[in-house]
This record gives sequence, C-alpha cells and structure tokens, in this order.
Amino acid sequence: MLRVALSQLTTHFRRFIAIGLAVMLSVMFLSSTLMVGASTNASLGASIGEAYRNADLVATSKNGEAFTQSAVEAAASSPAVEDSYAERSTYVTFEAGGGEQYGRLRNAAPASLEGAILSSGTLPSHALDVVIDVKTAQHLGLSVGSTLELHGAGPVKNAKVTITGLIQATNDPFSSSAAQLVASESVLNAVQDAGAGFSGLQFALKPGENVSEAKEYITHRMEAAGAVDPVLETAQEKVTSTVAMLSAGQDQLTVVLLAFAGVAILVSTLVVANTFSVLVAQRTRELALLRCLGAGRSQIRGSVMLEALVVGFISSVLGVLAATGLMTGLIAWAKSQPEQAFATLAVPPSAIIAGLVAGTLLTVVAALVPAKAATAVAPLAALRPADDASVKNRRGKVRLVLGVAALVGGAALLVYGSLNVSLPIALVGGAASFVGILLCSTLFIPTVVALAGRLAAPAGVPGRLAAVNATRNPARTSATAAALLIGVTLVSLMMTGAATSRSAFNDTLAENYPVDLSAQTALEGTSSTDPAQALSRIQALDGVSAAVLLQPVGTLSGSSTADGGTTIYSLSAADAASILRDNKLKPSPGTVYLPEDSAQGPASISTAAGSVTLDSKVLRTRHVPAFVESSSISASALPETPGMVWVKLDDSVSGDRVQALQKEIAAALGVHERTVSGAAIERVTFNSIIDVLLLVVTGLLGVAVVIALIGVANTLSLSVLERTRENSLLRALGLTKGQLRGMLAIEAVLVAGVAAIMGAGMGIVYGWLGAQATLGGVATVVPAVPWLQLAAVFGVAVVAGLLASVIPAGRAARLSPVEGLATA
Repeated sequence: MLRVALSQLTTHFRRFIAIGLAVMLSVMFLSSTLMVGASTNASLGASIGEAYRNADLVATSKNGEAFTQSAVEAAASSPAVEDSYAERSTYVTFEAGGGEQYGRLRNAAPASLEGAILSSGTLPSHALDVVIDVKTAQHLGLSVGSTLELHGAGPVKNAKVTITGLIQATNDPFSSSAAQLVASESVLNAVQDAGAGFSGLQFALKPGENVSEAKEYITHRMEAAGAVDPVLETAQEKVTSTVAMLSAGQDQLTVVLLAFAGVAILVSTLVVANTFSVLVAQRTRELALLRCLGAGRSQIRGSVMLEALVVGFISSVLGVLAATGLMTGLIAWAKSQPEQAFATLAVPPSAIIAGLVAGTLLTVVAALVPAKAATAVAPLAALRPADDASVKNRRGKVRLVLGVAALVGGAALLVYGSLNVSLPIALVGGAASFVGILLCSTLFIPTVVALAGRLAAPAGVPGRLAAVNATRNPARTSATAAALLIGVTLVSLMMTGAATSRSAFNDTLAENYPVDLSAQTALEGTSSTDPAQALSRIQALDGVSAAVLLQPVGTLSGSSTADGGTTIYSLSAADAASILRDNKLKPSPGTVYLPEDSAQGPASISTAAGSVTLDSKVLRTRHVPAFVESSSISASALPETPGMVWVKLDDSVSGDRVQALQKEIAAALGVHERTVSGAAIERVTFNSIIDVLLLVVTGLLGVAVVIALIGVANTLSLSVLERTRENSLLRALGLTKGQLRGMLAIEAVLVAGVAAIMGAGMGIVYGWLGAQATLGGVATVVPAVPWLQLAAVFGVAVVAGLLASVIPAGRAARLSPVEGLATA
C-alpha cells in the first residue's frame, strides 16, 4: 500500500495540486494572522512605545506623581540593574521660523536606553547642546549649528543652546504635536524648577537576570525610598497597558488578534476538509476495488493518510513561506508611506510551528473522515452509487438534526456574546452556527439553485439541464457551493467587520477629538488683523474643510478670565454641524457644554448683561473649551477677551501639512504659532496606526479571497471530471459542444451566484455582531456595510465559478462521445 500511495502522488499529481493549493493558502492565512499579532505589537512598540523600546523594565507612578531623587537612586543601585535612565521633561517655548514655537524638552538617556534615532550631527555631549527632530527643523528652517533660546515656566528660566544634531521625528501620537528636543541635564536645570522630579524610569538588566524577580525587587526598593505606587512593567507590557488605557481599560487589540487566529483555524479546517472530501469521495470506487483485491481497511486508511501527510506537510511549508513573503511585502509597503514608517515586521516561531502542525494535521484529519466512510461498508456495496443525504433517509435526518441544533445553539451564543461584549463566546457561537448551516446545506442549497435556475430558462436546453443538474446530484451541488460559501462568508465578514470597526474607531476619535485645530484671536488694539477677514483667509487655505469664529459671551461664576478662569464661547447650531467631528454633539439652547472632569449640575454664568443659570453637560473630552448654543446667551461679547477660531481639516491632510497649516493660520490671525493647537496631529497619528492594522487585515482578506477561489475551482473541476461518462452520453444524444460548454458554465454561474449571495448575507450579520462583541464596550457600534466592495465580491465569485468550469468543460467538449462513454 506504500507503493500505491506513492504512485497516487506521482501518477495523479493533478488531483493533489488542487488540494495542495487549498492547504497552502489556508496555512498562509493562519500563519499570516499570527504574524499580524507579532507585527502589530512590534509596530505599536515603534510608535506608542517608541520612548522605551530599548528598556527591559519601565517604571511609572500609578497616580502620575513624579519620582524623587532618592527613589531613583534606590532603583538604579539594584544589583540586577546594568544601566538606568531617569527621565525629566518639560515644555518650553522658543523663537524660530518667524514666531514663538512650542516644544517638549527631555534629558538625554544613556546610549543603551536612548530611544531617539540620530539622523545627522551628534547627540548632546556638552552643557548647552540640544538635538531637535528633523520634521520641526525642516518646518522652521533650522539646522546643525543653529542656536535657540529656550524659555521655561518662570521669567528667569531660560537657556541659550546650540543644535548639535537632528533626530528622527517621533511616531508617538502623544508627543507628535510638539517639537521634540533632547538636551543635557544642565539645560533641564536651567529651564525647570528645582525638585520637579522624574516622570519615569527605564532599566537595562544585567544578562541572565530574571525579569519577574528584578521587577519585584526594584518595586520594593522604590517603595522603601518613598515612591508612591510605582508600577514596573516590561516594554511590551507598557505598550499593552497604554493601548488598554485608550480602550477603557480593555486590551481589545489582543482579543481581536486572537479572534482572527480562531477564525483562521476554523476556515482552514472547513476549506481543507471540504476540498479533500470531494477528492477522496471521487476515489470511493477505486478504494473499494482495492479492497476487493485484498487490501484491508487499515491499509486503505493508511494509504490515504500517507498521501495526506505528504501533501499536507509540503503544502504547509509552502504556506508558511508564502505568509512570510506576504507580510514582508505589506510591511515594506507600509514603511514606504511617510505616515506609517513605524510599521515593523515580526515573524514569531509560533507562526511557523502552528502553520506546519495545523496544515499537516488538518489535511490528515480531513482525508481520514471520507476514507473511513469509504471503508465502513462492504467493497461491493461501495462500488454501487451511494444515496445522497436527504430528509427521506437516515443520513439526511441525522445531518438535519445536528445542523439545526448547531445553528440554533450557535446563533443564541453569538447574539449573547454580542450583547454582552464577549468576543470568545461570540466566536464560538458564530463558528457553531456556520457549521450548522454547512451541515444543512445539502438539504436546501440544491433547491435554491434550482429556483435560481429559472433565470436560465431563456438559454434553452443548456439552461434547463443546468437547473436540473443542481437537484439531481445534491451532494455535488452542495460541495461546490460550500467551497464558495465559506470563502464569501469570510470575505464579507471581514469587509463588514473592518468597515464597522473603522466607523466605530472614527466615532471614538471624533468624540475624544471633536475639533481639529483651534486658536485664540488677538485682542482688539494689539493687532491690525480683522478676525472676519482672517477667517476668510483661513477658509481658503488648502486642506481646510471649514472654519468658524466663536465669540466669548461669559465666564463660569466664581472664575474670571483674568485669572485664567473658564470662558464660555458662543457657537451656533449650523456652525457646530460644519465644524465638529462628533456628529452626536449637537448643541441645544439652554445648555452649557463643559470639558471632561468639570463639575456636574446647573452652571451659573456671568455675562456682560448679568448672570444666567443653564443646565450643564460634561463632555467625554477635554479638547474643547466650554461653549453654549448661540441663542442660549443673547449678551454681547465680553470686552478684553479674545475670540476663538475653530478649524476642521480635510480627512486626507498629512501630518506635515497640519504643521504647515498651523503656521499659516497663525499668520492669518496675527498670533504666535504655538497658540494654534488642537487634536489634528493626534488624529493623523492614530489614524496612521489604525491604517497599518487595517492594511494587514486587508492582506489577510486577499488571502481569504484566493482561498475561496481555489476551493470553488477544486470542487467544480472535480465535479465536471466526475461526469465524464454522463457528459459524453448527453453528447451522444445530440447535445453540441457549444451547448455542453454552455450547460456547465450556466450551472457554475448558478451555484456560484447562490453561494455568493448567501455568503454575503451571512457575512454581513457575522461581521456586525463580531464588531459589536469586540468594540461594544468602548464605542457605539453601528453596522457599516461596504456595498460596493460586496458587489465586487459577488462579481468575482460569479466570474470565478465561470472560469473554473472553462478548462474541464473544454476538455469534456473535446472528448469524443465514444471515448467518454468508455471511461471507467
């Protein structure tokens, strides 16, 4: 039987090319998914975790309190610590580029822990040296050798420094909105109050040190030195906790990636099992004949398992290599984009091992099931045609009961998991319900295809025969449709899930960052610029979508604008609709809208005409000032209080263009550039991170499309080859070559069209409920259906079904009726 198995691999290699492609692409999907997880973590480490990417441990204070010198010394002197960095940082202003600029200054770290990457020049080595990021330097016309005077918080907190080098611009969304400066401790001492403390610590451990033990020991030493609630994490743990902080304390990223891995395993199992079942079922008579010639059941099974083992392992190796190539190409493309240069490739051993094991194991299991079925009956009985599963026989009734149970139970779990934002439960429920649909497919797909076949009636005899073929062999029709149903459902699920998730991400960003840019106007008498004319100039700038002018109409009682109190601005409902990113934020009369962490309850507002009391609504963002709908306060603008301009940018504006717009808006208003602030930079950076994540998901989507096409091509080709005698008999009865090709083409299009429509419908439901289960706890999930993309998937599925029938149909048409009828 060993020779039989090897001869099958060499003699009928064309059969195994199809199954090999299915296995290879399934493994490619699984390995790519696992690589996505590692690459995403690496990319986040290069963006959000950029500052501490070289550290073994990072220490921060749980309550944000700065560390004292004694706590720093206690931690740095720990026996396990090789090197340490205590970060000090402050914000400074400086004159450059024709105006006052704003930047974040920190002290330089030891070489082993320095996160900044030098582009040119040298890092600070003397008392008054400083380096600045390349983007800011280009924007302000600075270079190595330029001098700057940095101004700290106090009137005497100044330092005149010389730029000795340029560093790469940061990818950290929390720091990217300000100029980045790195200098020596002496510069920090000159611009910062003594005793300001240290915002964080980084440690490089000695080789061989246990990270957990070092973490615990350093924590105890810091607490003994007076540090309050120090939190020590590895660099990756710090990135994870930061992402969890952005998503309401939930590490949704890891959950989403694990879900993709689960989906990949399920899809791999279904596609490989379906394709190999068709292949082995085609050989049922051949296997039965071997049993008649003396082969035992165990020998038959062993022969099929050996074939599956060889095909599965070789295909799995190719799949892992293809996944690595795909991810390398995607990351390389992402890195070539200026806004996504932080994208990083990571290939973990788990992606290689899981791909090889899963692909080989799934192929063997998928081959064993039909092989066992073929040897479960007497050899002579197996040589006769088997009854298909239907509600009229035991097989059909068992499939129906199991399918309905899996469908109902899985659907209930899916809905429960979605409503309770539990992705693991929803994933199990979705998988069970889909398996239930596949189990029942033989019972309803042929009927649906036959009903759709009425559309082919105008094609004459080929059209009527194509419709009849769908119900005459339900198992064959169902197997053909199932391959495409799996692929289209997955593709539609991903498309709908990605579109819904992106919409939810955008809504969350809009809620946190409702205004792109804002700037206060100059006080009357201090500038010759008319705010109305300045507004017109701003609205005409390239990249500006809308701009509005807000007038100050009052202050919260108990505060004054002179003391930096809370100013209330007036915003009309029409202006709010044009300028605010958050579509749900629609100001209504009689309510004052306050930034996050403001006091709840009625608010008393002092205006030029007296005092008024309004209901207050505290927003979930601190990135907007307090404002009211314009009809709420009819008093005139406050004297000696500047107005405010809000600007909304086009969605396609890049980070570099945002910085240029800040300068142009400042020039139009006649104010310092540093006073033009807002969330535009943060939005651009966060969207870049989201784009990288969606890019790799799109890559997986492409793999899923190819899997679906290979699956339908396999089953259609095998089903046509299986009907060689049948087709030859039709030719002998008068069917022409053209009519034969037409019949097979119409049949393929009918099956593909029905599978595509059903798969798209199920994918929309699964994608929406999956997004709800994933993001329901941190965002309002509203279904977003990408109709154009789904229409393209339908078109590709129909064309794929048509093309899959071309080659075997041509072969069947070329075969003479006599030769075809003589085929065994």
